[in-house]
Amino acid sequence: MKIVKRTAIIILLLTLIFGMHPLRPKAAFSVSGQAAVLMEQKTGRVLFEKQPHTPMRIASITKIMTAILAIESGKMDRYVKVSEHAVRTEGSSIYLKAGERITLEDLVYGLMLRSGNDAAAAIAEFVGGSEEGFAFLMNHKAAEIGMYNTVFSNPHGLDNRENHYSTAYDMALLTRYAMNNEVYRKISGTKIHRAANPEEVWDREWRNKNRLLSMYTYCTGGKTGYTKRAKRTLVTTAKKGNMELIAVTLNAPDDWNDHIGMFESGFATFDMAEVLPEGNIRMEKEPYKNGSVYITNPVLYPATGREIGKFSIEYKLKQPKRGKFPGEVVNGWAAAGKATIYLEGRAVKSVPIFFKPNEKKKTGYLFSFKRLMVKVIGLKSNG
Repeated sequence: MKIVKRTAIIILLLTLIFGMHPLRPKAAFSVSGQAAVLMEQKTGRVLFEKQPHTPMRIASITKIMTAILAIESGKMDRYVKVSEHAVRTEGSSIYLKAGERITLEDLVYGLMLRSGNDAAAAIAEFVGGSEEGFAFLMNHKAAEIGMYNTVFSNPHGLDNRENHYSTAYDMALLTRYAMNNEVYRKISGTKIHRAANPEEVWDREWRNKNRLLSMYTYCTGGKTGYTKRAKRTLVTTAKKGNMELIAVTLNAPDDWNDHIGMFESGFATFDMAEVLPEGNIRMEKEPYKNGSVYITNPVLYPATGREIGKFSIEYKLKQPKRGKFPGEVVNGWAAAGKATIYLEGRAVKSVPIFFKPNEKKKTGYLFSFKRLMVKVIGLKSNG
């Protein structure tokens, strides 16, 4: 009997432990990739992961960083003179010619759609002065974004440098950052781009190598990659309703299906829950007598059906002075504090809270006289 009771207790404890759902729910599918991440765009919440922080070779998904740095340089309409060195870059190419002039914008399209290594080298030389100088910019931006397990040594991802690697999680962070740029978002999702080719009688026409743009209805963009050492790497993005997802796989022989499976699972399992609506915040006790507090945008967070009722909110506001807001109000608003959103007791998001003063009601004899005159004039003008 004691053994039976002890076994029952152990089973009960294991049930309680494993019945507590973590903030990254276990997915009911597998991927072929050695490493993978599925991330929600707005919040950065990781919905699925497999060896997310393992440093690996990344091949041409490197070019996401090259593209966003080129876009942020503010020189997209400038012409780039292509060097002999850029033309001689090995691997995939858009067949640039030494000495030709082409806009930086067209180079970025060739980089993203056709994975041109010659385009990557030309961009690096133009924006960074050299490939080495551009690599410095790449690593500076990586640190700024929070890609702490990433080192870039070239603009294209070729295996010509040993010290060039990233992780599935870091590449999802980079894509999340890049997708906040409308120019990058447009280029990443373009299926066909035509570029002027002054030295020929025809224009260049580049079709996107990202097959998921045609295979999967909700796909919005991404970047393919392959080298002999990195194997197949892939980053894609997708949108369904108000949810946007980022999928990353490294060394994945069945990457197209991996990404469709991750997206389908993410869209089916999670919804964007409105944790806090925009506008005035309603509290049991109003914090300030002379106005109200509010947030400017609704707080949305991806959650499973089981998680919806497990959010809580903590408000931290400036202490009132004599019951009134203590800060300076400029143009009708001022920072009043922040709201921290918790899911199952763990902080997941924080948003600023603003103060809005009450509208002052105009009173007095002069104001009343003006209102009376407006009414009289209004009656006369209306017959």
